[in-house]
Amino acid sequence: MPHLLMFWLLVTLLFSQSFAQTRFGERLCHHPDYFCLKIKYGENWDTLFPTLEAQDVVKRINRLNVALKPGFIIAIPKNLDKLTIYDVAPFPRYINSQGEKTIYISQKNLAWAAYDAQGELIWWGPISPGMSHCGARGECHTPSGAFRIIRKQDIDCISTAFPVRADGNNGGAAMPYCMHFFRGFALHGSSSVPGFPASHGCVRMFIEDAQWLNEEFIELPGNGFKGTRVIIDALET
Repeated sequence: MPHLLMFWLLVTLLFSQSFAQTRFGERLCHHPDYFCLKIKYGENWDTLFPTLEAQDVVKRINRLNVALKPGFIIAIPKNLDKLTIYDVAPFPRYINSQGEKTIYISQKNLAWAAYDAQGELIWWGPISPGMSHCGARGECHTPSGAFRIIRKQDIDCISTAFPVRADGNNGGAAMPYCMHFFRGFALHGSSSVPGFPASHGCVRMFIEDAQWLNEEFIELPGNGFKGTRVIIDALET
């Protein structure tokens, strides 16, 4: 009996480790421009970073907008008070342009970027793409390749597929400011961008970023427009 108990304890440990997620910020812990902080009880975004500007920079660096919990490890730049969003962007400020606005999605860097028709970086932000597995559905990868925004909805956009329910009445999950680019896959806002791939295949963004893209940046097909181009790289495993 003790051997059987030890066996199942080992299986449980290996199972939990195989699905453990390392948050993006932990990748920066050994970078000379950053130091890492392990969150303690009572610490939160407001107590650690009194200004909204500092909070926003640190959230984007760590690719998360969720509430901080004890044990979380986040990366903080050593010269935080001197940085702008563009200073910590994982994309170049200028690229060779093909003459049209483009949204780039980097699953490797958990980030998106919006470039204007001249190839200048206008804005960028964190993402959470599809996770490797999501229960009975199996793989939930975000598709990679070149796409176009084909339709959009406002803050009231909801999923018709998730959550999956036993009675078959699926759907209802909030997808504010959704922008569909391929079948049921969309870029959309979320209050749960956790610093690692966690979606069912869509690309989660900060809600304010999705709203800006939806209302100010993208163009839908029609009236001579093809729909804003979206380039998504493959998630390296």
